[in-house]
Amino acid sequence: METSIPKFLEEKLESQYGKELTETILEGYKKTRRVTLRVNTIKSNTEKIEKELKNQQIEYEKVKWSKDAFIIKNKREKEIEELEIYKNGEIYLQSLSSMLPPIVLEPKEKTDILDMAAAPGGKTTQIAALVNNNASITACELNNIRAQRLKYNIEKQGATCVYVMQTDARRIDDFFSFDQILLDAPCSGSGTLNVNTPNLNQTFTEKLVQKSVKSQKELLKKALKILKPGKEMVYSTCSILQEENDNIIKTLNNKEYEIVPIEFEGSEQLPLLPTKIKGTLCVMPNELYEGFFVAKIRKNA
Repeated sequence: METSIPKFLEEKLESQYGKELTETILEGYKKTRRVTLRVNTIKSNTEKIEKELKNQQIEYEKVKWSKDAFIIKNKREKEIEELEIYKNGEIYLQSLSSMLPPIVLEPKEKTDILDMAAAPGGKTTQIAALVNNNASITACELNNIRAQRLKYNIEKQGATCVYVMQTDARRIDDFFSFDQILLDAPCSGSGTLNVNTPNLNQTFTEKLVQKSVKSQKELLKKALKILKPGKEMVYSTCSILQEENDNIIKTLNNKEYEIVPIEFEGSEQLPLLPTKIKGTLCVMPNELYEGFFVAKIRKNA
C-alpha cells in the first residue's frame, strides 16, 4: 500500500497488530476526521445546543456513550467557530477519543483531582463539567504559551473550580495527594497521524517515541506516588503503540496497583484494537476517532 507513513512505524504496527489490522489502521490515517464537539454543561445543555444547531441548518448525530458529544455532518471547524455558542463557551471543539479519559475517570464532586498534562484544557474543562464545577481541580502545564492557552479555555468555559499550576507534573511535591488523577501523557501521537501531513518522516521519528516512553514512565510513577491509597487514576495517550501504552503499565508493581476494567454504556460502538492488558481500551483511528489508549488504575491501600 502506498503511504507516506514512516517505514519504521508501519513495521511496528505490523509486528504488533498483524498485516490485516495494520492495513485498516493505514486506511484510518488517510481519513479526514469529522468535526466533533462537546456541550459545556457548566454554561448550557444539550437541548439548547440541539435547537441552535437546527436553527443554523447544521446536521449532526450523537454518540451512544455520551449525551454531550455531537458529530457534525455538514460543517467544518471554521464554520462552527463563527457560532455564538462557540464564542461564548457553550460548546467546545474536541475529538471524540479525547472525551473518553474523563468519562472513564468518573470524577466525583467534592474531591481533589489532578490533571497532570492539562493544556489546552479540553479534558480539564470536561472534568469540571462532569463534577458540576464542584471539586478542586489542579491542572498542570509547564510550557508558558500552552499554560496561557489552558487558562484562556478554563475561563471561557467557566470552569471556576480549576487552579492552573505552571510546572512539570514530574516535579510536584510528594506532600500533595489526590483522590483522582488524569494522566493524559505526552506521546508520539501515533494515533492522530494523517498521511497528508507534510514532512511526516522528519517529525514522527523513533527518537520521538523513545523520548515519549521515558517521560510516560516518570509521569506514571509520580502519579501513583501522589494518588491516595484505594483511589483511582486514568492513564491515556493518543498513541496506538504498545511501548507507550500496555508496556508502560506493565512496568508497575502489580502487588501495589490493579487494573480496573473499563466499562461504560455505549462502549461497544468504539472501533477497538486488541490490547495486552485485559480491561484497557485502545481505539483505532478512522474518520470519527483518533487512535487512543485508556487504562484505569487503582492504587491498593
